[in-house]
Parts: sequence; structure tokens; C-alpha cells
Amino acid sequence: MDYKKLGADIVKNVGGVDNIDILVHCMTRLRFNLKDVSKANKEALEDLDGVLGVTYAGGQYMVILGKDLLPTYQAIIKDFDIQTGKNTDENLDNLDTKKEPLTWKNVGGKVIGFVSASVTPLLPGLIAGGMMKVALLLVVTFISPHYANTSSYLLLSAIADSPFYFMPIIVAYGAATKMGATPVYAMVATASLLHGNFTTLVTAAKHATLFGMSVKMLNYGSTLLPALLIAITAYYAEKFFNKIVPGIFRSVFVGMGTIFVSGSLGFLILGPLGNMLGQGIASGFMFLNSTVGPLAVGLLAACLPWMVMAGMHTALTPFMPQLLSNPGYDAILRPAFLLHNMAEGGANLGVAARTKNAKFRSECISLAIGCIVAGVTEPAIYGVNLKYRRPMYGVMAGGFVGGFIASLLGAKAYVMGYSNVLALPIFQKTIMAMVFGIIAAIATSAVVTFILGIKEEPSKNVTKPVQETYPDDAIVSVSDGTLMNIENVNDEAFSSKALGDGIAIKLNNDFVCSPANGTLETMFPTGHAFGVLTNEGVEMLVHIGLDTVKAKGDGFDVLVKQGEKVRAGQPIVRVDRAKLKKQGYDLTTMLVITNDNNQEIDLKQSGDVKVGTALV
Repeated sequence: MDYKKLGADIVKNVGGVDNIDILVHCMTRLRFNLKDVSKANKEALEDLDGVLGVTYAGGQYMVILGKDLLPTYQAIIKDFDIQTGKNTDENLDNLDTKKEPLTWKNVGGKVIGFVSASVTPLLPGLIAGGMMKVALLLVVTFISPHYANTSSYLLLSAIADSPFYFMPIIVAYGAATKMGATPVYAMVATASLLHGNFTTLVTAAKHATLFGMSVKMLNYGSTLLPALLIAITAYYAEKFFNKIVPGIFRSVFVGMGTIFVSGSLGFLILGPLGNMLGQGIASGFMFLNSTVGPLAVGLLAACLPWMVMAGMHTALTPFMPQLLSNPGYDAILRPAFLLHNMAEGGANLGVAARTKNAKFRSECISLAIGCIVAGVTEPAIYGVNLKYRRPMYGVMAGGFVGGFIASLLGAKAYVMGYSNVLALPIFQKTIMAMVFGIIAAIATSAVVTFILGIKEEPSKNVTKPVQETYPDDAIVSVSDGTLMNIENVNDEAFSSKALGDGIAIKLNNDFVCSPANGTLETMFPTGHAFGVLTNEGVEMLVHIGLDTVKAKGDGFDVLVKQGEKVRAGQPIVRVDRAKLKKQGYDLTTMLVITNDNNQEIDLKQSGDVKVGTALV
């Protein structure tokens, strides 16, 4: 692979160096912040050898490369003067930085998002500790049983066990960081639950009181929810003390008050409450496992490819350490995650067996090995399975069959580990159940994919960005839709032409574009309106929807910065029409001539139009 040429071609087809604000990368993608998204040629990028797919989300233009990522990235930063930023964790793929107000509709997602973000810093430690425990188990089982009686084994076990035992403290750190609190206060208050004074009382089963109130004797090592509750309490306690304590005394009394309140409530209320909630969650999973266990694991594994693409799989992550704490094993989540990865690999093997293209066959085999051995599935999902569509049916079939068989045979993960074949020892005594599940998942996925076949040319149903060049005196439609007389707009400021004459359009597209060549003179911070000064000196206002300023930017993705040169038909704002319509907004969009610069401008008043349709 000529990475130098691949890098140059990618830069060229995202619009060139001058169109790139920042370049970062995650595990599998180059992530570009572009000045003008419409300059990127998605079709040309997808045709490049080595590029597995292209997607745009959350303001980032992403080129999926898989195993070719790092050498291509290094070639680009070596050959081009491009600003780079902090690299992105693949598991933190939520690019939406806009804060939504808490409502009954989104409270569930907010809670899951908070818990997931709190647990994320912990997961690498749990996996590292879990794999170290597996290594020690293998040594004792197959090499030297007497090693378990040595001091070396005890000390190494302490290292392996520490991420689990001190899990509450790390979770408290993640939760406090997510909320923007001082992490050490939440960590200290949570650590008190693990202090020798308390654990001694628990071991001795002695009765204890705090402020005359009884304290439940519980073991909080390896618990999740008590730490989350303490971190939330510490956050609000810190805010409260910062308000009431005079500035000169804050450095002394805010921290003391915060750990006093959150630590005391941890012993009296938060710890027992978190323990009870944790037991409830564990009971729910145990109920599923004892009733419809095989079906639940199979269905979850079958749904995971779609959940991964939507980022929804991260919502399940926090429950894995909770299950390993109570009841001590995970019989649903980790088996399903691992078998989904195996099915992704199996589908790629099926494609490799079916295709007549030798180069593509080699690529599919490489992607399959990545799924099965490394547990990295995104290149396979975007580069082959989703791209050719039919392999996704193979993935779902393989995930379901593998999950059903593994669960039926009693597969259980006893420690954290990666979702690949190298992590098989985490299933300990149920390892053979997982082996049979893996074989079934790979075989089923490969066979179904082979039978369904693929179209050698992937379907490309992406609309090419507007690339046409217009003269400076042209005024064009800002979107697809139907024109209407501005006097019929249900807003007096526009219908009375107090702001100027113009035209309105009923949107039939999520992109709102520049009406002419010129400069983006004004971009409202909320993204609902912008002003263009044309090269002919005409000033125009584009206002997206009625009263949409109240959305406070929610549903508007601004693509171009104020002050930049724009051309007719260039996308300026991407609108989440479905979301805004659901909130009750009228998305009738107005194009108003606020200053005609003594020119006679007669705009069309009716008819269906496309982006770039001439209006004069």
C-alpha cells in the first residue's frame, strides 16, 4: 500500500489542505473538521483503495481506514501542514456536544449516558486486571499448582484484584469528572467505604452507629452504584458550600464540608441504597438468564451490529462490572458482545468465499481476523457488511445462533476481558460452551452470507454535494422544497415585508445553503439564521423556520464560519427537521433581500425547486 499517495488522495478529496481545520483520528477513522463539507467528494473517497467507508456526523467528516489508519495518518501529517488535535477514543463516539435540557423523554438516555461516562475510565483497568487474573489462573492450572502458595502469587493477585476491589473509587472519579466537580472529593468520600476501620467492623459483624443512626454492615468492594450516588452528592455539596462559604475560607471549608456530607450520607443512606439497586439490577439479569437466557443472549447478539452503529451499545457497558460484582458472573452481556464480533468476522469470511475479486478477498480475510482475534469490528461493519447490505443478515443470524447455543450450554464470563477469542479464558469452567458458541456464530454467519451473496458493486445512494458554479448575479434556492409567497408566511415580521421582500420555501431537505456567491456576513450563534453579502453588494437574510430561536441551537449544525467566503448552493446549516418538527416548529424558511443595493430583483414565487435552482 502506498500510504503517501493514499494520504494525498484523501486530502485532495476532502477539499484540500485549505479546507481542513483540524485532523484527528480514533482507532479506525481519520476525523476531519472541514471548513466547507460540500467540497468533500464522498464518492471519490469511497473509490480509493484502502478506504472502507465515509460518514459525516456531529460536525466531523470521517474516513474509515481500519488497519491502514496509522500509516496513512502519519503520511498526511508528514506531507501536509495540517493542524492536528487530540485523538479520539473509539468507545466515546458520541460527537454531539450540545447540551439538551432534561425532560421526561430524554431522562433515560441522560442517566445511561452519565453512568456510561462514569464507568469508561474504569474499563481498561478492569480488563487489564481480568486478563492478569486469567494469566495467573493458567499458570496455577497448567504449569505449577504450588505457585498459588507463594508470596509472589499473593502480590501479583493483589495487583490483578485491585481494579475490582477499588472499583468504587475509580467510578467516583469518572462520575465527578463527567459532572465537572472536583474528583478528589468524591474519591475520598467513596474510599471511606473501603477504609480499614469500616471493613474491620464489617468483618467482625459488629453493630455501628453514626450520629445515633444505625449503619448497615455491607462490603462495598467491587460495587458500582454506591460510588455514583456519592459522587452526585459530592457534586451538589461542593456547589452548596462554594455558595455559602466566603471566598477567603473556601480552600479550607469547602472540601471538608463536601467529604463530611457525602461521606456520612454514604455510610447512612447512599451506600445501602446503591447496594439495593445493584442487587435489583443483578436480579433482573439473573431472571432473564434463568427464564429466557438463550433467547436473550441470541437476540442481543443479533441486534448488536445496529446498536454499535448507533452508539447504543455503550449503554450496556456499565452493567458488566455490576454483574461481575453481583452475582459474580456475566451470562448475557459479555457473551453477546463477543459472539457479535465473531459473527462480523464470519460474514467477512462468507464474502471472501463468494467474491471473485482476489484483492477484495484478501481484504475481507484481513477484516475477519481483526474481528475474531482483535475484536475490532468497525472496519468490517462499514467497509463490507453494511456497504454490501446482505452480509448484515449473516451477522444477525450468526449472532443469534451463537448466542443461543453458548447460553444454552451455560457460558458465563467471570472476569472482564476483551470481546475476542484471546479472552476465552475469562469464561473459566464454561469455556467450552463459549467455544461451541463461537464456532456456531462464525459458521452460521459465513454460510448465510455466502448463500445470500453480494453485489460486486456496492450501492451508492448518497447525493453528491452541489458542485456547480454560478455567476455572481445569480440567486438560487437555498434548499429542496416548494416555494410560497412570503406574504403567506405565518409571521408578521416576514409577511409584512418589514425586513425586506423575498420568498419562502417549505423545506424538503436537511441542508440549507447559500443563496449566492459572497461572504457569510452573519451567522447567528443558534444556527437558525444567517446573512450573506453577495459579490454584487446585495445583502440577504436566510431565516430557517418560525420562532426557531427558542430551540437555542438544538437541531442546527452550522457548517461554515462567519466571515468565510461562500458560493451559491454551498451547504451552510444542516437541520434536524424530524427533531424540530417533533418539537412543534414550523420550518418554513425565508430568503429575504434586506438590501438590494439599488438593483431590481424579481424572485420566483411558486413551484418546486432543488438546491441551486435559479430564483431570478
